[in-house]
Amino acid sequence: MRTSFTSVKRLLLASGVCLLSAAALTYVVDPLQLFRPSRLAFYSDDTRVQNAGLIRSQSFDTAFMGTSLAIHFRQSDIDRALGVRSLKLAMTGSNSRQQAFVLDQAIDRGARRVIWAMDDFSFVDAADIEADPYLSVDLYRGTAKGIASYVFSAAMAKESLFTVMRSVPPLREPLTRAAPYLPVKFALEDVDDIYALPRNFDVARDYNAKKTLAAFAYITSPVRSRFLGEGYGYEAMVRHFEHDAVGLIARHPDVSFDIYLPPYSILQFVAMRDASPETLKIVTDLTAHIAQRLTQLPNVRLHDFRAIKAVTHDLDNYSDVIHHSPVVDAMVLKWLASGEYRVDPKAPLVSLDQLKAQVEAYRVPRQ
Repeated sequence: MRTSFTSVKRLLLASGVCLLSAAALTYVVDPLQLFRPSRLAFYSDDTRVQNAGLIRSQSFDTAFMGTSLAIHFRQSDIDRALGVRSLKLAMTGSNSRQQAFVLDQAIDRGARRVIWAMDDFSFVDAADIEADPYLSVDLYRGTAKGIASYVFSAAMAKESLFTVMRSVPPLREPLTRAAPYLPVKFALEDVDDIYALPRNFDVARDYNAKKTLAAFAYITSPVRSRFLGEGYGYEAMVRHFEHDAVGLIARHPDVSFDIYLPPYSILQFVAMRDASPETLKIVTDLTAHIAQRLTQLPNVRLHDFRAIKAVTHDLDNYSDVIHHSPVVDAMVLKWLASGEYRVDPKAPLVSLDQLKAQVEAYRVPRQ
């Protein structure tokens, strides 16, 4: 019995030593750079986690936020076009609760300007940020719970060990080449590459009218069209807009907000027109509310890119009915810099009325 008890103690002691060693490794390497910036840092496309470290480790004056429509922008392009030092915090599939929370953290760390790609579907009803299962508020806030979940994470220990191995000169090049094919998240050497398309990416192959029309046919199919309005409810969306967007803006009157409505393809709205007209009404009513509210706030410039016919009717600009190509990314930055499509506070619904007319008149080309 005494031998068994001694073996259990040794096992527990060994387990504790391993756990503390792994925690110490994570603390020293700090793959997220929560505690200190690192010259040996690597970055992850898991933006909901990575953003917590970026906000603490990077130098920036401008935060760039959005969903998957804003995810492929490069910080270097934003900086060059707008004359800022930006931090891209866009998160695929993110809702307004997550976006507002992350922006709040970035503003607390020094962002004096926010560029926000505001998608209508980000205001669908979702969990309160404190109960969000996909974003750790404690990690961002640096609470004891958040730090413990970080340093005692087996996944982070694995990432830390891989970072140490890559710091050994003979291993750096082969492991860096192999990283995209290995079960590690922190594989990117340059913060500019986070969720950015490769510089040699074949745009025409993935963004073209054939793909866009195929996506339109898919989402308007009778067996799937009901999903067009999934999560859309006018009252709930207005409530989240007021709480998350207007609330954030009102709390930071010294921060300037450039908010833009992204240039979806015309087929996004035509799909609603043909297969879910009630959803289209919710979207246009919500847009009207957003335009009227935001244009009255003194620290907001609202830009509407939804009715730029030369772009939104050119289906070669899209990979589906909403996601536009890097060519359009560059246009968006140019439009933001020039203010060409800024919404006039005295006539906030002009661009929406133009969009409504285009949607009503549009006829889907035959494939």
